[in-house]
Amino acid sequence: MALLLRTLARQGVCISRPTYSVLYKHAAPMGTTAKDEMNKFWSKNAKLNRPMSPHLTIYKWSVPMVMSITFRGTGVGLSGAISAFAVAALVLPGSYPHYLDLIHSLSVGPYLIGLAKFGLAFPVSYHTLNGIRHLWWDLGKGFRIPEVYRTGYTVIGLSILASIALTCL
Repeated sequence: MALLLRTLARQGVCISRPTYSVLYKHAAPMGTTAKDEMNKFWSKNAKLNRPMSPHLTIYKWSVPMVMSITFRGTGVGLSGAISAFAVAALVLPGSYPHYLDLIHSLSVGPYLIGLAKFGLAFPVSYHTLNGIRHLWWDLGKGFRIPEVYRTGYTVIGLSILASIALTCL
């Protein structure tokens, strides 16, 4: 231990006298606070007329970007819907056939029922197929830009076809 302390002291690393090296070149002085540093940052950006980042107006929307947002949205929506259905099944009186009869008694047309089925089937099929696409990416495949677009359009097309097929059941 004494040898280690002696070696560090000889190289200029000592607790009693502070030394400054290249590592501390970009560090903020101790007299400033994080709030002061953020104010300097925002005033510099305002002076240079820079947009806030990330700012949606500077991005060109693309298929992978929209698919990523939709994938996250369907994941949140499906988990919320499943949770709400589970809580409703626990809390509400009556059983499943009772609520199914209630829906039938509304006398809505077949087109509205088909639209509702499609609205339920599309997020499930899209999220499932896009999840398979993400698993393919986890294997390290399909990262070239043409492949990303091709698999994106494939997922969209297959999701629509699967949703139509599930709607017709």
